[in-house]
Amino acid sequence: MTETTPYDADRARFTRQALARLVLCDHAVDVADGAAGLVATGNDPDTGPGGRVSQAFQLIELAERALVSAVIYERERGSSWTEIAQYLGIGPAEAEARFAANLDGWNSAFEVPYRLDDSGRKRIPQLPTAAYDPAWACGRLDTWARNRLVLVNDQRPVSSGLVMTVPEEELPSGTP
Repeated sequence: MTETTPYDADRARFTRQALARLVLCDHAVDVADGAAGLVATGNDPDTGPGGRVSQAFQLIELAERALVSAVIYERERGSSWTEIAQYLGIGPAEAEARFAANLDGWNSAFEVPYRLDDSGRKRIPQLPTAAYDPAWACGRLDTWARNRLVLVNDQRPVSSGLVMTVPEEELPSGTP
C-alpha cells in the first residue's frame, strides 16, 4: 500500500529511535496510571472480591508491554543483545529469541504502515499510536509529564529530548 496518510510528514521528522522512545513513553504512562489506580483506598468498597488483584495483574501486562517497547528502543539506539540481556538476567541469544517477533513486527510496520480492515475500506495502523501519530503523542506526553513529574521544569519534557531527522532550530516555531 503506497497511499499516504495525514501523519506521514510528521512521522518523517522523527528518527526511528525517537518513534520507539515515544512508544516507550506512552507505555510507561500506561503503567504509571495503572499503578496510580491502586494507590487510593476510597473506592475499595466499589471493587468486587479479587478486584485489586485484577488491577495488579493488569500492571504486569502493561509492564510487559513497556519492556517490549524498551527493548525495541534499545535496539533502535544501537544497544547490543549482550547489553540488553545483562539487564534481563538471560543470555543474548535468549533475549534475541524472546523479542524477535516484536522486532519483526516493528520493522515491518515501517514497510507497511497500515493494513486494510476486512471491509477493505478502513486503514488500520500497524505502528503503535505514539509512533504512527508522533505529533499528537508529543503533545499528550509532554502534558502528562508536566502535570505529574514534580521536579521537571521543562515545557517539553518528553519531546525536547528526542532525536529528530531535522534539527530543532530548523522546525517552524511551536512544532514539537
